[in-house]
Amino acid sequence: MKFERYGIGIAKGLTVTMRNLLRRRITTQYPEQRLTVSRRTRGNELVWSKEKCTGCATCAKTCPQGVIHIVTSPGEENSYEVEEFEVDTGYCISCGLCVEACPYDALYMSYAFELARYRRGELVLSRNDMLIENKQASAYFRPEISETLPEQELLIDRKE
Repeated sequence: MKFERYGIGIAKGLTVTMRNLLRRRITTQYPEQRLTVSRRTRGNELVWSKEKCTGCATCAKTCPQGVIHIVTSPGEENSYEVEEFEVDTGYCISCGLCVEACPYDALYMSYAFELARYRRGELVLSRNDMLIENKQASAYFRPEISETLPEQELLIDRKE
């Protein structure tokens, strides 16, 4: 058994601490200081356009987890009226297949990634919670709206 000198590990740790003590901080204080995420981010919520949606339920058919629940009734001119549209974000894996499958561009991914809730039932979003008027849609699979979104902010670019 080889005996080592005690305290060498502590001295090495202190030298690393002293070296980084006077450097500029690169850590953000998260809840108070937030960075703008990428324009093409896939958040945990869906954004729904009531005007573009025809009620074809293609999004619900393509969802691998089956988290989209849509109820329609026959409307006018071979379209459907959407009576109920719910997404259970607790089971959603944010894959974006529903957004890609929508033939009428009625679904978008959003920027929201902070969806922690205290109750399981609060994770089910109804159609009024997902309206495009209330949320900001990201440019994931929709590059035509990327010019209207803010530029991504990086820690390196931040001046303090």
